[in-house]
Amino acid sequence: MRYRVTNSTRNTLLADGAARADSFLTRFKGLLGVAHLAPGDGLHITPCNSVHTFFMKIPIDVLFLDASQRVVGVAHALAPWRVSQVYFGAKSVLELPAGTAAATLTQAGDALEFTTT
Repeated sequence: MRYRVTNSTRNTLLADGAARADSFLTRFKGLLGVAHLAPGDGLHITPCNSVHTFFMKIPIDVLFLDASQRVVGVAHALAPWRVSQVYFGAKSVLELPAGTAAATLTQAGDALEFTTT
């Protein structure tokens, strides 16, 4: 199943083909092995309140979301072999191509909306 993710606070599109990782296997694999994340792609990982980019090949933007899908933190262009800050209020994360958060002006406090496509 794919999701369309919009920032309803700013009326911007973040992804139109985001996948969901909500099982042990899909969360474990994440974006490992992905050599390119195209604009419009993304991965919503739940539950999750921090990420690492060990063994990844590309930098990513990471949006940390609370239970209401409100952004509680943003990691811009998190490079491979890094660990994010832990956001104790986060219940899930949305991983996007690097630069997406800045291009859409997405920041803490913004509300996101997920719809199935």
